Amino acid sequence: MADTPHGGHGRPPTRGQRWAAFRRSPLLPAVVLVLILAAAAGLFAGSYTYSMANPTPHSIPTAVVGAYRQERGRAFLDGMEEALDASVKVRAYDSAARARRAVAEQEVFAVLDLRDGGRSAVLDVSGASGVSVAQVLAEAASAVGRRTGVAVTVRDVRPLQPGDPRGLAIFYVSLAAVIIGFVGAIQLSVHARTLTPPERIVFTAAYALLGGFAIAAAVDWLLGALDLPFVESWLILALTMFASGMVFTMFNTLMGRWAMLPTWGLMVLLGNPSSGGAVSWPLLPSALGVIGRWLPPGASVSAQHTAVYFPGHQHAFPFLVLAGWALVSCAVFWTWRHRHPGGRERRPAHAAS
Repeated sequence: MADTPHGGHGRPPTRGQRWAAFRRSPLLPAVVLVLILAAAAGLFAGSYTYSMANPTPHSIPTAVVGAYRQERGRAFLDGMEEALDASVKVRAYDSAARARRAVAEQEVFAVLDLRDGGRSAVLDVSGASGVSVAQVLAEAASAVGRRTGVAVTVRDVRPLQPGDPRGLAIFYVSLAAVIIGFVGAIQLSVHARTLTPPERIVFTAAYALLGGFAIAAAVDWLLGALDLPFVESWLILALTMFASGMVFTMFNTLMGRWAMLPTWGLMVLLGNPSSGGAVSWPLLPSALGVIGRWLPPGASVSAQHTAVYFPGHQHAFPFLVLAGWALVSCAVFWTWRHRHPGGRERRPAHAAS
């Protein structure tokens, strides 16, 4: 009996049958992906534009020393507050040496030394702390000095390296580590699907170590863009790649084929714009400036930035953030490893034969 183009009894398929067939076909995930990709494109452009297109000062810690209590000094500080819309957070120090140490510890972004009873001022900015912040402070101080009759001298006491004049190289190397980190985990899931959970963790660590070395070698030895403290920078990049790769592996365990959505959202849509690499944290929207420190991209930028420009003043916090994401991701993956779409069954030898 010839097949009919309709239902089993010659009737056209019902709406429920058509929907069931559509759900079983590859068309449903394709349609979902089209909608997701369209939304992701808008969110990607929107998140980066919101964070970086028009950086505005929100809270810039600035050290002050000298005659800041005298009339001219107070007038100059009031002018800075007005020019920067009250975003300067003044911290008084009893000596220039302590103020400069605060710059090295990245507690403040500049030192304002008011001299001659407030008739002159020396503004020591730190380009390495954030070139955009240094530029905003320098422009405001010069304008306020002309308006109040204070002679202002601006100096960059911690300049950027010659190969990194805009301070973006660290952002780029950290971005590479983040993206290659989770892309590597995706490729392991596709091309080495049958790896066991211990093997998957080991190979993620292996490509993280080799990838971190390759990034550092390319930027320092090959291009000469940055003079890196090589071993420290290499290990920061490797830890970043490992954490990023395990974050994807965790989401792949929890969400299967849709794991790319939370990974991309966390690392790229939210993490990279708020990392402080392209735009310093004091110029980001305040919420992003806080959130960014707790995400792997921001922690990676912070650790790398301190290693390159503030040697001897490294902080534990960014390493704890990276290690925390890596450990939590490994723990979730290991606990629910039976749900991971990869892996292979281990059979006894007699059963295999």
